[in-house]
Amino acid sequence: MSESRSTPGQKNETGWDVGVRKTVDASPETVWKFLLGEGLPMWLGDIESLPSKKGVRYRTTDGVRGTIRAFSNGKQVRLTWQPEDWPHDTTLQVTVANAPAGAGATVEFRHEELADRDERRMMLGHWHNVTDSLVSHFA
Repeated sequence: MSESRSTPGQKNETGWDVGVRKTVDASPETVWKFLLGEGLPMWLGDIESLPSKKGVRYRTTDGVRGTIRAFSNGKQVRLTWQPEDWPHDTTLQVTVANAPAGAGATVEFRHEELADRDERRMMLGHWHNVTDSLVSHFA
């Protein structure tokens, strides 16, 4: 029996997804600059820089690879994300926006097309660790 569509994090057509959102005590511009600069290894891996042009491929030194799908400078990047030991790619979206109360920035990592519940659970923990590190960096 397959799981129903109402199972949290599951999409019948595209697998499982997860989203983690936190507020950071810094301006959206400062957070974006960090995420695409010295903070890049924190969420993507060791890479000199992330391409900003749609269709350009990237690869980190630890084997994560993918392609830029969309890039809106200062706001959002959407890319495919595949560690070298995974047989499939996934889609990762990173968004930075003004926090609802206007103090700080909201950062969201949205990871889609995960293979199963276990992969979703693993990535949920990973993105919570990443956002906790991000919050700590700006504390």
